[in-house]
Amino acid sequence: MDSNSFRGIMGAFATGVTVVTTCVDGLYHGFTANAVSSVSLEPPLLLVCADKGGIAHGQLTRAESFGVSILSAEQEEVSTLFASRAEPGTEGIRDLPFRVGETGAPLLDGALAWLECRSHSRAEGGDHTIFFGEAVDGGSDAEQDPLLFFRGGYRFVSPLG
Repeated sequence: MDSNSFRGIMGAFATGVTVVTTCVDGLYHGFTANAVSSVSLEPPLLLVCADKGGIAHGQLTRAESFGVSILSAEQEEVSTLFASRAEPGTEGIRDLPFRVGETGAPLLDGALAWLECRSHSRAEGGDHTIFFGEAVDGGSDAEQDPLLFFRGGYRFVSPLG
């Protein structure tokens, strides 16, 4: 992926809401995350922070790749669903439609934008671990508006003026 593509995709993340997904040992898992950020354009890196006490931490520690789905304004229920703790499953990801990318990472259908990442490295960050991923593929749907989280609640983009 080149730096312009990575910059364009990450530009879709306002102060948005994402679902980070993994598949480890045939078990699919996903969790809502807003601690997601671009880190570098060369190579195209992003970071995801995960609570050391959560199931997601264990999944990300073992994952060779992960997906990041940046949610659209119509996906508030998806965000809420993945904000609750749930065990990984073999049948899919909480009964939602998804596809498996070239690295094996699951990617949610209907997202505003998405990135497929190879696990790159990690760093300690207090009670969280910062997981770095190298973006290897991605895309966006320019026709959708983002789902935002602001002051403890969901918000939506409205045109100025």
